[in-house]
Amino acid sequence: MKRKLMLLMTCLMIGIGLVNAQISKVTGNVTSEEDGLPVVGASVLVKGTTVGTVTDIDGNFTLTNVPSSAGTLVISFIGMQTQEVKVASIVKVVLKSDAEVLDEVMVVAYGTAKKSSFTGSAATISGDKIESRPITNVTKALEGQSTGVLTTSGSGQPGEAASIVIRGYGSINASQDPLYVVDGIPYNGTLSSINPSDIESMTVLKDASAGALYGARGANGVVMITTKQGKEGKTNVSWRSTAGWSSRAIPEYDMVNQKEFVQLTYEALRNGYVFTNGYSWADAEAAARNSLSTNLGGELYNPFKNYTWNQIIDPTTGQVRADAQAAWNENWMDAILHNNAFRHEHQLQLSGGTEKTKYMFSLGYLNEDGILTGTNFQRYSGRANINSEVTEWFKGNMNVSLTHSLMNYSQYDGSSTSNVWYSAQFISPLFPMYVKDMEGNNVLDENGNPQLDYGEQGRPGSYNDYNPLGNLVDDKSYVKNDVASLRTGFTLGSDSDNFGVFKGLKLAVNFGMDYRTANQMNYMNMYHGNQAAAGGLLYKYNTRMQSYTFNQILTWDRSFGLHSFNVMAGHEFYAYQYEYLNAAKSNLVDGILELRPGTTITSADSYTDKYRIESWFGRFNYSFDEKYYFDVSIRRDGSSRFHKDHRWGTFWSVGGNWRISKEAFMEDVKWVDNLSVKLSYGQQGNDNILKSDGVTTNYYVWQSLYDLGWPNGNNIGGMVSSLENQKVSWEKNGNMNVGVEASLFNHRLSINAEYYNKKTTDMLLSYPMATSTGFNGYNANVGDMRNSGFEFEVRGTVIKTSDWNWDITWMGSTVKNKVLKLTNESPEIINGIYSIKEGMPINTFYMAKSAGVDPATGAQLYWAYDKDDNGNITNEYITSDYNKANESKYYLGSRIPDLYGSIGTNLTWKNLDLSVLTTYSLGGKIYDGLYRGSMENMYYNNNWNEHALRRWQKPGDITDVPRMEVGGTYATNDRWLIDASYFAIKNITLGYTLPKAWMVKAKLSSIRIFASVDNLALFTHLKGMDPQYNFSGSTDYSYSPNKTWSFGFEVNF
Repeated sequence: MKRKLMLLMTCLMIGIGLVNAQISKVTGNVTSEEDGLPVVGASVLVKGTTVGTVTDIDGNFTLTNVPSSAGTLVISFIGMQTQEVKVASIVKVVLKSDAEVLDEVMVVAYGTAKKSSFTGSAATISGDKIESRPITNVTKALEGQSTGVLTTSGSGQPGEAASIVIRGYGSINASQDPLYVVDGIPYNGTLSSINPSDIESMTVLKDASAGALYGARGANGVVMITTKQGKEGKTNVSWRSTAGWSSRAIPEYDMVNQKEFVQLTYEALRNGYVFTNGYSWADAEAAARNSLSTNLGGELYNPFKNYTWNQIIDPTTGQVRADAQAAWNENWMDAILHNNAFRHEHQLQLSGGTEKTKYMFSLGYLNEDGILTGTNFQRYSGRANINSEVTEWFKGNMNVSLTHSLMNYSQYDGSSTSNVWYSAQFISPLFPMYVKDMEGNNVLDENGNPQLDYGEQGRPGSYNDYNPLGNLVDDKSYVKNDVASLRTGFTLGSDSDNFGVFKGLKLAVNFGMDYRTANQMNYMNMYHGNQAAAGGLLYKYNTRMQSYTFNQILTWDRSFGLHSFNVMAGHEFYAYQYEYLNAAKSNLVDGILELRPGTTITSADSYTDKYRIESWFGRFNYSFDEKYYFDVSIRRDGSSRFHKDHRWGTFWSVGGNWRISKEAFMEDVKWVDNLSVKLSYGQQGNDNILKSDGVTTNYYVWQSLYDLGWPNGNNIGGMVSSLENQKVSWEKNGNMNVGVEASLFNHRLSINAEYYNKKTTDMLLSYPMATSTGFNGYNANVGDMRNSGFEFEVRGTVIKTSDWNWDITWMGSTVKNKVLKLTNESPEIINGIYSIKEGMPINTFYMAKSAGVDPATGAQLYWAYDKDDNGNITNEYITSDYNKANESKYYLGSRIPDLYGSIGTNLTWKNLDLSVLTTYSLGGKIYDGLYRGSMENMYYNNNWNEHALRRWQKPGDITDVPRMEVGGTYATNDRWLIDASYFAIKNITLGYTLPKAWMVKAKLSSIRIFASVDNLALFTHLKGMDPQYNFSGSTDYSYSPNKTWSFGFEVNF
């Protein structure tokens, strides 16, 4: 019996062993919940064994050796939640995004930080968003991408930068520009030299906790630019090409036509005879008819060949005769602008690497023609970025870029005749572009071509010897920039457990260098224009800039249970040198654009500026259980701009972050993925004080300087230009930030809201002195100003299925500015139409206030007032006296908007993608001097805006436009203050990624084709006005922004 029992048990054990030895086949598919697409390269592992595989290009996998005893498969992929599923013959797995893994990592001061744990205020713009826009300068990529960031439209000249202000206006006399940092080192090359296609991301640091470690230069915010690096894997070759066409984005002002111009000119002459010379109405009409010829250029410039000038006005009606026929109607702007200026850009990139060494190489070429004849921008760029882990404790990196660019531009600005944005926009519509005979036909040259009319036969006014098209062709201006940048360094240390007590201890040594040479030429021709009498004029400029940064940073990063520490200490030295050389000669040799043959030296100058900063800094970060975060940073800067006894400044910040969603009482609130509250405060400094022109940096602000440009015969002559004040020091910036961040409904909705309060103290102003001293004042730290505001960002996923994904983002920001303190002797600074006054916003408009139009005379009316001995207004009344109006000015608001921001959306359906970016601004005012100039003409050769057709014409008329006058005298008033609100469609991009199955057959990784339009439309309160021209709220005769249509493709091999 025992034998039978033992035999039975033996057979049973053998049977069990045979069963366990059997294997089974498992097939399956892995997709992403976020977009429904296959997850390529996901790991599929039989739990408890080494049996496993990875998914293919379609997300499929097959396991042929799964033990029948196995019960669980483990599926994992970077950035997604690991899942365990039961073994079955067919398995379908949908992986969810892992919020903790995908927590956005931002590049911040001297390191990186997770967005969820960051105590400061920062925003990140991905490289994809930057590449989607056809821009030549990276500053324009920031528009509409971050709360708290105000940008100007910038010049439409290809290659020009936009201006940026972060969280208000930090100073009166210091620079408002943020600090630009490229790959961890402050950048001093031209921003147009950075190829946007080389950028991986841009991070905007907005508060003290984020930017205090940049101390002296971080008060206006910091823009961190991180360039692309290689990734582990086989070499990836990418080619991207775009081609497009540009035209004017902002329409021209609506101007009157030829007949309307003659009518308004006649009325202006008539009104002058009536109201200035005392003529009767009938005599004034007759005199006006007889004066037309003199003021409009004689019969040569009369396009209406069926009437002479003294016949063109019907005496019975006082109107231009209806049957007057024009022999020409040539728009000067149409002649000088291109509606289809060509633009093309090409980018080649190679990247890849091993586990130890990664590399990225890129070459770029851009050629963009301007919409203005003779203007364009070309750029050749190259970059090499190599990172290598030589040993477990030694890492090195090197990032080198070289750029050559050429910009052809028009050198003239402002309301000078040579500036085509003034002359061609607002010239009399009677003047032809080409020479006419007395019948109005073109006068041809010996080759049968029309000849440009330079007004040599007596064009009236200031347009003699001038033609805008000829000016653009004959005069030449360019600037060539060569920029070289180097970022290199090494790191000693490791996070490996093999290093025992030294685990997490690292020493990084970094060196950065920027070198720029610029060769510039301005040539004014010898045949026409303001230098014709001098035989032409040629300016040559050569500038050279070199800067370098050398820092040593020691960090310690360790975790002990629930406690995590990160400590940093460092030293940095920064040196900057700028060299300037220029010379000019006149009386040139035709066709030789060199100085040597010129006979008369008109200018020669050179100088060198030097600047140094030495810094010591440190940071301490602590977190507990990934719920409570605390950090403190400090930096001590010494700047060469200040006297040695007042050179050093200490800047610091402290901040905290509480992740409420990690608390136990939130565990059951499943719809909240992340909820955190953060608070920070700190002090930053600003030493970038500007000279009186508001543009040029003052490197010697405390010193008594001498202007040596006053020679007396052969003797050197100088004049004291500034008085010494050794106590001048840093402008300081105290910055508080409170923020709430929330991610809800499985990350379908995210909300970020922040409040900031930034107080600038010790602003550098000119302290008044008695005029008997010979000086108006001296530089002193005496002013205070505050900026505060609220920012919000809402991102929502409206649709999310396997085929569809639709996201919407709304950003909004406010800023309130208030000048708190000026000098005790002068609580107000008045500069033209602007007032800077204690208790009011910076650059408040200060001018007369319109009271309408006098129905009896058509005169402009103003509000005026009297004051008592204490300066209080005692009596308000209406007057036509412009002198009294100039003495009765009002504070009438500022450019600062009530709310500004952007609305963007991204929509994908299968392989199609669509993105739309719009920006908006509500409130604020613009003083439109261009509009005023076309309504209050000073010369008979300037045109009127169509709004002048609403003018007062006869006694009893009720209107808002005064009688027509040329060269009249008016008080600047709020008629020209226009609502600055606008809505702009900034970019629309449509793309299509070819199916993966096609790519497999073609042995390519991917191909994407796309089309985009940039600056599609702008809606404002006045056609022709650019509300984004500058931050002070004015307009100018400047290069119009461009609208660009682009088409392109990107191939990854």
